[in-house]
Amino acid sequence: MKRDNIRNFCIIAHIDHGKSTLADRLLEETHTVAMRDMKQQILDSLSLERERGITIKLVPVRMYYKANDGRDYILNLIDTPGHVDFGYEVSRSLAACEGALLVVDATQGVEAQTVANAYQAIEQGLEVIPIVNKIDLPSARPDNAKKEITDVVGIDASDAVLASAKDGTGIKDILEKIVSDVPPPDGDPDAPLEALIFDSVYDNYRGVICYVRVMNGTLKAGQNILFMATNGRYPVDEVGVFRPSFTTIDCLKAGEVGYITASVKTLAEARVGDTITDAANPAPKPLPGYRKVKSVVFCGFYPVERDEYPQLRDALEKLCLNDAAITYEPETSVALGFGFRCGFLGLLHMDVARERLLREFDVDLVATSPNVVYEITTQDGNIIEAHRPSDFPDVGDIAEVREPFIKLSVFMPSDCVGKVMQIVQDKRGVYRSMDYLTPERVRLIYDMPLSEFITDFHDKLQSQTRGYASLDYEFIGIKPSELVRVDVLVNGEAADAFSFICHKDASYNRGHAAVTKLKELIPNQLFEVPIQASIGKRVIVRVNVKALRKDVLAKCYGGDITRKRKLLEKQKEGKKRMKQIGKVSIPQDAFLNFLRVDGESDK
Repeated sequence: MKRDNIRNFCIIAHIDHGKSTLADRLLEETHTVAMRDMKQQILDSLSLERERGITIKLVPVRMYYKANDGRDYILNLIDTPGHVDFGYEVSRSLAACEGALLVVDATQGVEAQTVANAYQAIEQGLEVIPIVNKIDLPSARPDNAKKEITDVVGIDASDAVLASAKDGTGIKDILEKIVSDVPPPDGDPDAPLEALIFDSVYDNYRGVICYVRVMNGTLKAGQNILFMATNGRYPVDEVGVFRPSFTTIDCLKAGEVGYITASVKTLAEARVGDTITDAANPAPKPLPGYRKVKSVVFCGFYPVERDEYPQLRDALEKLCLNDAAITYEPETSVALGFGFRCGFLGLLHMDVARERLLREFDVDLVATSPNVVYEITTQDGNIIEAHRPSDFPDVGDIAEVREPFIKLSVFMPSDCVGKVMQIVQDKRGVYRSMDYLTPERVRLIYDMPLSEFITDFHDKLQSQTRGYASLDYEFIGIKPSELVRVDVLVNGEAADAFSFICHKDASYNRGHAAVTKLKELIPNQLFEVPIQASIGKRVIVRVNVKALRKDVLAKCYGGDITRKRKLLEKQKEGKKRMKQIGKVSIPQDAFLNFLRVDGESDK
């Protein structure tokens, strides 16, 4: 088919605004999937995606449509993830398109990720088509939604399509809009091959399947190709398109979207954003926008039963075959034994990985609290990365500590502004701006340390706004902060498992909370046990776990007082000697409860 009759587009929206349902209706209207094979969220392949109503793994599909002008068109839909954790994948998907459907819920209006994804699409020069969805609901306010799109996103929404993906209203109008407004792709089929990898998945039988958009040139089976980022060379085994299942064709030409297999063994060899070119006639330079994905949130995964360590290792290896963004390395913990320190793109990515390990590989695991990587400049000018408290040098050796910051956008009802501002400021947020989108809705923008955001910020925000707030964030780099390592000493000995990093101003409160909690968790010993929180050599908080007291006077039912004093002095001497040589036994439950691990720790 001629390139003028091809349309490449994606759907962008906030979570739960009807993106996957709209994709279902488009597939029905174009007869891409037979009615007997239709099911809800057909492009969401993971059971987790269906349960949570979110898109985790993008899925492209090719549709054939006969428009009102009598011409036949190929419509390539790339269903993108909506969550900020997968922002890089979204950017590569947008780079593979010329247009985007911006879906806004008529009952909720513009939300945080609506704005973030729309701005990405505009920056990449896509034609954005606004769609107001869910107009069939009694609480729908399509006119308000149109006004918000115009005022907040900056797109003229006066002619936005009013639709209901649930009952099929406006689907035909959307298809006509795609044909008329989205420009056909550029590219020269005779130029050197340039194909963008916008996603890749692992298949047990075929190896890595690369999802590609051909920018220039032609891609066909038997061709020798070169991956420009990794310098890997492979012969193409198969070329095809998505209908939505894999369907083999002869070749992919400039402007088309499809997949290839080339006996690639791991996802690390076929990175998202890489450029595929002809090994014999390579392109002069790769396509712009590629970067290596870097983990920003880290946590420890440990098996509940220590002898299940090999099972967890094998499960992580298999999971990484399907998700190259996960990194892991072995580590040991005094509290939890052998496990792995894993890196993720964000909190949702971490949660999804843990859930998949449990469901797909039947691994019972314990996940420690998430943390971030700090960058430290020492007094002698060296720069080191600290992944855990034990990586921090002594206080006197640190010249500066830097931590990752995010730009946080929060959309909320106007009556919650005061509460939300208090929460953000308690988390060391720095105020940037506040906009009243309507008299009832407000947008707040703050800069905030990522370490504060990933602990319990989202839970506090939703409880204070009764679940009406939505948020989005983007990384803005690392900034200096007055951070310190607080060590917890049990009977004078540092317990690494209880150490933590926090801001200097919060060190006393965090230290007090830690030692108070430990006082409840550590059982009484035969001698008094001091629990201290210290910064370097300076103790900032101390509590004592009282000694078990044996009633040595029970057998003295009368007689001289000197007998009782003698027994008490003997007990006192024994306790003093025990304190010098005694060791505190900290039970496993104390470690788990202190670390506030979730998941399977209660088993």
